[in-house]
Amino acid sequence: MPRRTIAISAALLLWSTTLATALRAEAPAASPDESPPVRRRSDPPVIQSSWDDLLEGIKTPEDWQRRRKVLKQRFLDLIRDDRKPAKPPLDLKRHESTVVDGVYTRWLVSYNVEADERAHAYLGIPLKLEGKAPAVVALHGTYPYGKEQTAGLIENPDKAHLDHLCRRGYVVIAPDHFVAGHRTPPEGSYETGRFYQKHPEWTAVGKFTYEHAIAIDVLQSLDEVDPERIGALGHSLGGHGTIFLAAYDDRIKAAACNCGATFFRHNTQVNEWARDHWYVYFKHLRPGLLEGNLPPIDFHEIIALIAPRAFLDLSGLNDGDPLTQRQRVLMLMKVMDVYELEKAPANFAFYVHGCGHSVAYESRQLIYGWMDSHLKPPEATQAHLLPGPKPELPPKP
Repeated sequence: MPRRTIAISAALLLWSTTLATALRAEAPAASPDESPPVRRRSDPPVIQSSWDDLLEGIKTPEDWQRRRKVLKQRFLDLIRDDRKPAKPPLDLKRHESTVVDGVYTRWLVSYNVEADERAHAYLGIPLKLEGKAPAVVALHGTYPYGKEQTAGLIENPDKAHLDHLCRRGYVVIAPDHFVAGHRTPPEGSYETGRFYQKHPEWTAVGKFTYEHAIAIDVLQSLDEVDPERIGALGHSLGGHGTIFLAAYDDRIKAAACNCGATFFRHNTQVNEWARDHWYVYFKHLRPGLLEGNLPPIDFHEIIALIAPRAFLDLSGLNDGDPLTQRQRVLMLMKVMDVYELEKAPANFAFYVHGCGHSVAYESRQLIYGWMDSHLKPPEATQAHLLPGPKPELPPKP
């Protein structure tokens, strides 16, 4: 959709919403004995939004595959993937281990991510595995101690994904973000200044996405892991990190983003994607954003790159700007069209709630159930009738 058309549509929507609000304010309050309104049956109206540009001009799966190649290159350009360094030998080392409740072993490991940099992570491996297990990359939010929380060792057990999933039979790697935990810069956690001094033309998003792809390498190097059944999940910073990783690396077969950041369009805080201090996602975007120009790709297009692989999005309508979060629903409905075009609608879902920026119980159950459905064999999630004699039923009418 042309930018001018989007602007006009947005203006008309704002005008109509303002008018409707004013009319409601002037309308007299309904009395208890007021007659009910007359309502007539009708067909559902077509839902249109600025996110429709995802499939503009696309009629067939072949059309989509051609568009997908264009979007994938725009995504790689956005994160400046061509500026990444050469991948070093993995050199995985296990430093210490703890057996947790007789259920799994938690290892502290490290591995190379650049010629002169090593990442640290917790690696959880269940003790009683029957054959190769599914595995998950679990990404933490903007938390100073990173993987310690994901392992369930400190604060908010709602976010202890490594512990939760190892108890469900998964091998899990929970890496530190590259400016947190073991790798916190002298200036403080999530300070990216030194990174940009070292890699002035790269991006923080490119850096962490590349490192999370190396975490997949770690999982695939393990005898306990089925290399074809690997998922990714995360909360907040780890949530949109999951989107970027799944769009980047096809080895992720199932992904779940919990309360990941908002997109570029319809976002009053879009400049936060290119701050001039602290954690800077995309340094090179700042001049354009300050002039009001957005990058040529947005989150509906990045998420669509995951299709037809499984993707679940969870978000709170009261997590940040309410109007922006309502746009997320429209965005995700358009992504569903891509999954239907790919003939994989069961591989896409979203859950919208009112629990703010959280990983509440019901969210965790959905995330873990999603992983079970898409990474475990079908019998692991099938319901079963009770054994024993069956009742005699009358014949069907």
